[in-house]
Amino acid sequence: MSPELISILVLVVVFVIATTRSVNMGALAFAAAFGVGTLVADLDADGIFAGFPGDLFVVLVGVTYLFAIARANGTTDWLVHAAVRLVRGRVALIPWVMFALTGALTAIGAVSPAAVAIVAPIALSFATRYSISPLLMGTMVVHGAQAGGFSPISIYGSIVNGIVEREKLPGSEVGLFLASLVANLLIAAVLFAVLGGRKLWARGAVAPEEDGTTPGEGTERAGTGPAAGTGTGTGTGPGTAGGGTAPAAVAIRPGQDTGGTEGTGLRLDPARIATLIALVALVVAVLGFDLDAGLTAVTLAVVLSTAWPDDSRRAVGEIAWSTVLLICGVLTYVGVLEEMGTITWAGEGVGGIGVPLLAAVLLCYIGAIVSAFASSVGIMGALIPLAVPFLAQGEIGAVGMVAALAVSATVVDVSPFSTNGALVLAAAPDVDRDRFFRQLMVYGGIVVAAVPALAWLVLVVPGFG
Repeated sequence: MSPELISILVLVVVFVIATTRSVNMGALAFAAAFGVGTLVADLDADGIFAGFPGDLFVVLVGVTYLFAIARANGTTDWLVHAAVRLVRGRVALIPWVMFALTGALTAIGAVSPAAVAIVAPIALSFATRYSISPLLMGTMVVHGAQAGGFSPISIYGSIVNGIVEREKLPGSEVGLFLASLVANLLIAAVLFAVLGGRKLWARGAVAPEEDGTTPGEGTERAGTGPAAGTGTGTGTGPGTAGGGTAPAAVAIRPGQDTGGTEGTGLRLDPARIATLIALVALVVAVLGFDLDAGLTAVTLAVVLSTAWPDDSRRAVGEIAWSTVLLICGVLTYVGVLEEMGTITWAGEGVGGIGVPLLAAVLLCYIGAIVSAFASSVGIMGALIPLAVPFLAQGEIGAVGMVAALAVSATVVDVSPFSTNGALVLAAAPDVDRDRFFRQLMVYGGIVVAAVPALAWLVLVVPGFG
């Protein structure tokens, strides 16, 4: 049995044990990386740790630390109320606002994980407060990031178009962008319909609670929606829609100011103002100055903790440490696979198939499966050159093939093992993380199974380019 095949079988065993024995998959993956790396790949400790995602570790810790402070001092509650005002109380519009916001950020040049790191904690705090499925909100954020991810001026778009030019293949910058935009928009529409979006529309408009009370303590406002009990049903923890219900609106007390977010419980005190400034500074530093999102978030969190230690004391304990262990362990094992050539071995085996259309769909699936655990752009950088030999035969359109690979390798970033999926998992407050992890993993599996075939059918089979 070849070393590459052994490494794949060990990965399967890791999944089976983690699923059936409820052992942290990251811990298992670290053990597997040690065993396979040492006994099969003949790697030393440095070779094994070469795959450890240090940058992602810092991003996960830094972002969850900063937003734990924001939750502790009430800043996220203030932002949630501001979002309700922005859409005039129409909670059903918020998932689309988050989709559009992350899409706009990536389209103008933000790296996809940076955009998700900025938007996901706010979006998921909103989901918790207003009984929206966290799976719906989290996936809308990720698919929004990918919808804008291949614009001609984006990071992903620039890299892929550069690879196409380097390989001297026909290309279409606009075609690549539109393929990703339309694919993610259609997926988002399906998710919205399936995960409770129609019930959110049925709620009508709500009034944000000015005193910080929990939604559901008031009564319906005349003319704004149906009776209570129309909440979604896919939440995963306290305060979500996991079997609970939420009214269409909360009561408005006599004399209550419903036009602002500064009622008795949500005034902008110095700590909240400073936190808002820190969040803006995070956006500016990442997008304007290309600073690392994780290191910037840690620095801002430390500054806030020093100024207001009482509000921040619990924040370190609320960092998603189990998620950090899971993601870093799995990605370290994937690094071992890359180091020993398993991914190249699989890709070259597919590239040698004599039937171009079959090779094309298999490459799309390899891109999707591997990208669910590793760098999407890195996978495309490896697979596009592998497609050159059968693209040169003229039976497959290069523009359609590149677009299909791009879509297949990026829509799967909803997987909890990818950077974006990990950020969503880590950012969700007040949820059963094990259940939410399983939901993301199942949804990621559905995407991996369905999207590459659809992308191949729509973009490759017709022979575009």
